[in-house]
Amino acid sequence: MKSYLPFRTPRRPLRPSRAFRRRVAGTALLTCCLLPVLAGCGDGGGLAAAGSTPTASGPVHLWPERRGAAVPPADPGGAPPEYVQGIAPVRNQNVREVDPVAIVRAEVRAHANADVGADGMPAGTAAAIEACGTGDGGGGEGAACPVLTPYYRDLTGNGRDELLVGIELPDRMMSVRVYTADPDGRLNRIMATTDTVIGVELAARDVILRVPSGNNGYELITAWSYDEKQRAMLPTREQIVRVPSAPRTTASTPPPGPATAPGPSAP
Repeated sequence: MKSYLPFRTPRRPLRPSRAFRRRVAGTALLTCCLLPVLAGCGDGGGLAAAGSTPTASGPVHLWPERRGAAVPPADPGGAPPEYVQGIAPVRNQNVREVDPVAIVRAEVRAHANADVGADGMPAGTAAAIEACGTGDGGGGEGAACPVLTPYYRDLTGNGRDELLVGIELPDRMMSVRVYTADPDGRLNRIMATTDTVIGVELAARDVILRVPSGNNGYELITAWSYDEKQRAMLPTREQIVRVPSAPRTTASTPPPGPATAPGPSAP
């Protein structure tokens, strides 16, 4: 008699769940995204060393045992004010109401014998200033009047404008002066310098003068700034700069003339 084993239904192969399939797909996608990045780590376009940094070296004090020159200290009381004599009191510290030609003329009369220094004025220039406004000097507007058009700018930081005056002198020289008015209405000259001037500029509250340096191809730039303790405009910065050379011009070659047929030869 045959014995039979109990019949069993064959099992189906196990299939991964949907969550497991999603995790595997995400991992494969992340690996595909990272492969280009990992492959580029050894690429020549990555970061490269720029070499060693040069060692910084400061100035070396030469001949330290030498006794150098001493700089005299500034006057703690400040410079005495240079009040302009012969000018009516300035109202509300408004220097725009004052005639610049009248100011310069008053200073010329107060220092008639001054030939050099801040008040020095050649006799011909002094005579031209006296003639300003009489028809011979152009009233400050003609070319014969040495007093140039005035400029106004707050140079002291008090919120009020100062008066800048330029006076043309012979041999390309120029006198640059700055005036301010105090609360009592007195006109105070806080800057006066005379030099062979290339140009004058205003930068913020600085008056900048450009003059020849004495070396060919270079000019000296001086910035004048207001010093509250000295109560005056003082030269605070100087710089020698090279002037750009003008481009060289070459003589142009004239265009060729019309061609002519050769003439008969001499016998």
